[in-house]
Amino acid sequence: MKTNIDKALVSFRNLLEIMDELREKCPWDKEQTFESLRTLTIEETYELADAIAKESPLSIKKELGDILLHIVFYAKIGSETGDFTIDQVIDALSEKLIYRHPHIFADNTANTPQEVKDQWEQLKLKEKGGNKTVLSGVPSALPAMIKAHRMQDKARGVGFDWEQKEQVWDKVAEELEELKVEVAKGDLDKTEAEFGDFLFSIINAARLYNINPENALEKTNAKFMRRFNYLEDQTIKKGIELKRLSLDEMNQIWDEAKAKGL
Repeated sequence: MKTNIDKALVSFRNLLEIMDELREKCPWDKEQTFESLRTLTIEETYELADAIAKESPLSIKKELGDILLHIVFYAKIGSETGDFTIDQVIDALSEKLIYRHPHIFADNTANTPQEVKDQWEQLKLKEKGGNKTVLSGVPSALPAMIKAHRMQDKARGVGFDWEQKEQVWDKVAEELEELKVEVAKGDLDKTEAEFGDFLFSIINAARLYNINPENALEKTNAKFMRRFNYLEDQTIKKGIELKRLSLDEMNQIWDEAKAKGL
């Protein structure tokens, strides 16, 4: 379904006018700055990610609205400082999208999603006179797992990758053995370093098999929470303190949760 542009423009104009009013008259909105909004924006982004993980369209719509509010808010502040305006933000984005999709707006070809991603990364490197490094676009503040996945994907875009994806399992096994050696030695610093290498190799394996490790782990987190909540709920119903159960008794209830599809 194509976007109803006329309706969207009316709605966007209304939002901009509301922001003008809030910035002029609301005590809280008037005092906000880029820095004061920063942590709130991060929180809203995580709330959107949570809504997506829960597959809740209504929540996704709500959280998208909150993030759009932040974008409009930043642009409003930018216009007040004379740095940029909302139309400049939109125009810059439109120009970037056209430039980075030459298979749509020019004569290039890209027949698969992977070819599109490779072309995108190559074009990013050519921007600003080619002065960008491959990994320069990876934000330092990203959570470690997401950052590792993003760095690996960017490196792959310039050919730094396994020739066959199956080769990654040898690396995983190698890193696991090195980790076991340091665990046996009891050197905490070296164990931590090897644990990081092992995690990095597992994330790499996930990428090669088209699994987003962050999404995969979050689904496992949710599964663990459902099953543990069931375990706790069953003990409460029986008037038993959870910590007084043996591990075998806990595992029995845990298996019940699994059998129920939790």
